[in-house]
Amino acid sequence: MAILKKEKKYKWEFANIGGSSRVKITKGEDIAHLHELDPKMWTILSCPITGLEIDDKSLKYMDYDGDGKLRVNDVVAISKWITGVLKNTDLLLKGEDSIGLDQLNLENETGKKLYNSAKQILNNLGKEEERISISDTADITAIFSKTRFNGDGIITEASSDDEQDKAAIAAAIAHVGGLADRSGVQGIGVDQIEAFYKNLADYVAWQESAVEAPFGDKTDKIIEAYNALDAKVKDFFMRSELAAFSPASTASLDIQTSRIEAISAENLSGKSEEIASYPLAHITGKAEIDLAASINPAWAGAFSLIKEYAVEAGKKVITPADWAAIGDKFAGYVAWKNAKAGACVEPLGLEAIKNFIAQDRKAALLELAAQDLALKEEAENIEVVDKFLHIFRDFYKLLKNFVTLHDFYDKDKKVTAIFQSGTLIIDQRACKFCMKVADMAKHNAAVATCGMYLLYCDCTTKTKPGKLPIVAAVTVGDIGEFSVGKNGIYYDNNGIEWDAVITKIVDNPISIAQAFWSPYRRMATAVENLISKSAADKDAKMMAKATANINAAPAVTASATAPDAKPAATPPFDIAKFAGIFAAIGMAVGMIGTALASIFTELFSLSWWQIILVFVSIMLIISGPAMVMAWLKLRRRNIAPLLNANGWAVNAASKISIPFGETLTEVAKYPKLKMKDPYAKKGIPAWKKWLFAVLALVVIAAALWLTNCLAWAKLPSPLSCFNKVEEVECVEQVVNEASQTTEGVAGATDSVAVSSIQ
Repeated sequence: MAILKKEKKYKWEFANIGGSSRVKITKGEDIAHLHELDPKMWTILSCPITGLEIDDKSLKYMDYDGDGKLRVNDVVAISKWITGVLKNTDLLLKGEDSIGLDQLNLENETGKKLYNSAKQILNNLGKEEERISISDTADITAIFSKTRFNGDGIITEASSDDEQDKAAIAAAIAHVGGLADRSGVQGIGVDQIEAFYKNLADYVAWQESAVEAPFGDKTDKIIEAYNALDAKVKDFFMRSELAAFSPASTASLDIQTSRIEAISAENLSGKSEEIASYPLAHITGKAEIDLAASINPAWAGAFSLIKEYAVEAGKKVITPADWAAIGDKFAGYVAWKNAKAGACVEPLGLEAIKNFIAQDRKAALLELAAQDLALKEEAENIEVVDKFLHIFRDFYKLLKNFVTLHDFYDKDKKVTAIFQSGTLIIDQRACKFCMKVADMAKHNAAVATCGMYLLYCDCTTKTKPGKLPIVAAVTVGDIGEFSVGKNGIYYDNNGIEWDAVITKIVDNPISIAQAFWSPYRRMATAVENLISKSAADKDAKMMAKATANINAAPAVTASATAPDAKPAATPPFDIAKFAGIFAAIGMAVGMIGTALASIFTELFSLSWWQIILVFVSIMLIISGPAMVMAWLKLRRRNIAPLLNANGWAVNAASKISIPFGETLTEVAKYPKLKMKDPYAKKGIPAWKKWLFAVLALVVIAAALWLTNCLAWAKLPSPLSCFNKVEEVECVEQVVNEASQTTEGVAGATDSVAVSSIQ
């Protein structure tokens, strides 16, 4: 009977991290079984290998497929590799930068290679201990500085004791080009050796096939002058032939006097290009250049050189055939010059070049390069040791920020996540949640859903070029003095101080207390803006009116001084108009006073605790909605959108609760001290304060009494307008008087009076 066995799965432990259930990575066995963890349970699915608070070298080593991002598969592959070469995987949790060689698993092939390479490194450095650290592998140059061969296939002068070899290597580096050896010194490889000796041989062969210079030491200058004149001379011959074909066009083909006149008034020394465009000599219709004739000044020097050294003695003219013959004289020489080979070794000199060929150290140098290359695998294993040590130190830190966000939610304030880049000090606050901004456009699209009050800043420092853009979250306190352009100081995790300036603010609730006062702040801002706008409008109108009056003043003066001018008629005083206005104003004041009296009467009829309850209720009605909305937003604060904007793939919500948010921002706290300000304004004496207080109370009581607000205490106002009967009579009298003056105003007043009586 077959027995079916179910595969036993690894038992994971879970914990509440940041308000969510996440897997715990607390022992080396957990790391060894990461390949069994469902990717859906990973907090992060991918992140960039730049801009994080982990050694860039470690991140590059952990990027298993080298695509510039750390993904789940990269982390799983590294976990298998690193746990396979260790005897005790719990050592990964310590994050140490060194390891004893006895902890390497020699039963694992990679572990055995690491052991042998680590031993070689320690031997090269002259160390007898059995423990290797990152400092030992940090400087590969130091590891190979005392060795003749290091496995890169590049040899240096130190690779040989033979003086001829050393001289050949130095010459090859100087004239063919060198490569950087692992020891840090310039050297040469097989390609450079082959190229050096080929150039030596090619240069000697070229020199041996040399062609005699037809014009001696003047040959190169004559060739240069001939090549410069060739097109111009051929142009002259073509113009001459055309003039012979059409004699009437000779003047047109020759230099135009008008062109010379056009530039004659200017400084002709700066008109070389214009003058050079004129014909070489005067066009006569003969296809020959008279050696005694004048030559265009721009070409006279080159032509004089040709005439003196290249033209046969006794010749008085140069024909097209003569010109071609001159070129034929040096054609072979030019062809030889153009075929030059081995030019890079020419500075050595022909004698030294022949010397290197005679010594023939090519085979010896190639043998040295082969001996060096034979150690390639062993040398590469030394680099693997450096990779191992970096991953050994930083892998667990990555896991705590990748599989979980343990470091971000850690209660230890000294522990920070790998995406937290430093601290921003601004407005008496220390914002500890700061991130570098990789792509501002992506942040602009993502910040709306994070729910946090964010400050985007550009940071600069003298020690580093360019600007560092960061974003800082404010999670405690009020809005305070935050505004675009405000300066602060940013300290990165390396302790470097940066000047920070706010470039953008994302406004979200900071706390419930801040949300409570936000409606009043908005109302105050609205009123302030309204007053400012009204004042600005009035100022603009006043200035416009004043400008118009000033502009109109001359016209008014002219009309007033005219002989038949008459003074402008002054309109008669319309008492009916003003009576109606005063009546309406009086009624409005009375109605407002009555309304206020009613409100205060009802208010003071309540008990003291009821009055307090009324004020509290009013404030809650105003601030309540804002506080509720703030509470909802504060509960939804999430760092995932910010990480996503930086290229992360966040697989789980990473919220910032209200209590946790209070740990991300620190507010300055001052001790309570009783100190006198030496520059404080001198206070008012106590008896004056009491006197002012009593007078203020008397004025308030009188105002309340006169506005009939104390009627509930049987202290009615003595003013007749607060007596309903007298008020009606007063209104009727006003209506009658207004009706006698104007029917329209009386009707309006009567309507107001009737509505008041009702």
